[in-house]
Amino acid sequence: MVVPIKRGDFTAAELRAAGACADDTRVTRRALAIAMVLDGYPRATAAELSGMDRQALRDWVHRFNAEGLEGLSDRPRPGRPACLSAEQMQQVEAWVEAGPDLETEGVVRWRRIDLVERIKAKFSVTLDVRSVGRLLRALNFRRISVRPQHPQIDEAAQRAFQTDFPELATAAIPEPARGRPVEIWWQDEARVGQQGTLTRIWARRGTRPRAMRDHRFTSAYLFGAVCPDRGTGAAVIMPYVNIEAMNVHLAEISRCVSVGAIALLVLDGASWHSSPKLKIPDNIALLPLPPYAPELNPVENIWAFLRGNILSHRIYDDYEAVIQACADAWNKLMKLPETIASIATRHWAQVKI
Repeated sequence: MVVPIKRGDFTAAELRAAGACADDTRVTRRALAIAMVLDGYPRATAAELSGMDRQALRDWVHRFNAEGLEGLSDRPRPGRPACLSAEQMQQVEAWVEAGPDLETEGVVRWRRIDLVERIKAKFSVTLDVRSVGRLLRALNFRRISVRPQHPQIDEAAQRAFQTDFPELATAAIPEPARGRPVEIWWQDEARVGQQGTLTRIWARRGTRPRAMRDHRFTSAYLFGAVCPDRGTGAAVIMPYVNIEAMNVHLAEISRCVSVGAIALLVLDGASWHSSPKLKIPDNIALLPLPPYAPELNPVENIWAFLRGNILSHRIYDDYEAVIQACADAWNKLMKLPETIASIATRHWAQVKI
């Protein structure tokens, strides 16, 4: 039975124009089909040219008669009800955030199968492993490599260092240097050698790609320092980490500081960073980080960038090859001032002294 088009608030041209302006192409097709009927086309032809059958067109005419152009949009589909309530999903989120207890759960990290068992035990709901994976993604969890953390870390001291950085920086500048322009520099050392590191790469799902890795022990130490505001840095390559090597690095940093400025060099509390035998140039002042706080030092992220993009998956024949690789990597970094600034800038350390 043919359903007549009863609405008189649209002419065929007006309906065609309104459909063309719709954000949903499906609404556009439905509006054009009804406009063709208003123009006198047979309904079978209008339906065929719009990519639907006559029954579908009949249903859309019913909706158009009742609701106008808004009736041509798809209605939200309730879908299958969630297996877990909002409160239960919050509990799962809290479990994942807190991590498992080894004595209670028997594991040191959550696997999907572990969460399947716990959800079943706590809520009497049986989920598939893939369903738990979708749940974790919906809760904004991803599988991420963890960062090492020292067991004696003092998070309160780290927060205080960030909050009080302007005062600490001001206090670290020697009295004779007050009034000079101050540059914030960050310093650290990295061991680079034949043992090397491996990084993540793109590969087909289900495969386990291989990468070359040496098992010899020849290595060197890359002493690096960066100034994110200027997008520059200073480095030396040394065979050992000791006071003499640190003195060489301080001299190199001193040569790279802007004329007339003083560098506030932020570094960790290693013994060779605080020894009275250090020869600190007149244009450098040292500011130690809190103990066990490498995450506050952006040079750690510089090392990750160099290893992830230049220094990994390589075989070094000898010590000279290691030195050359370190030099090449640092020189490439120095040609990327925007990258240095992006990696090493810390908003809490943006102070004018």
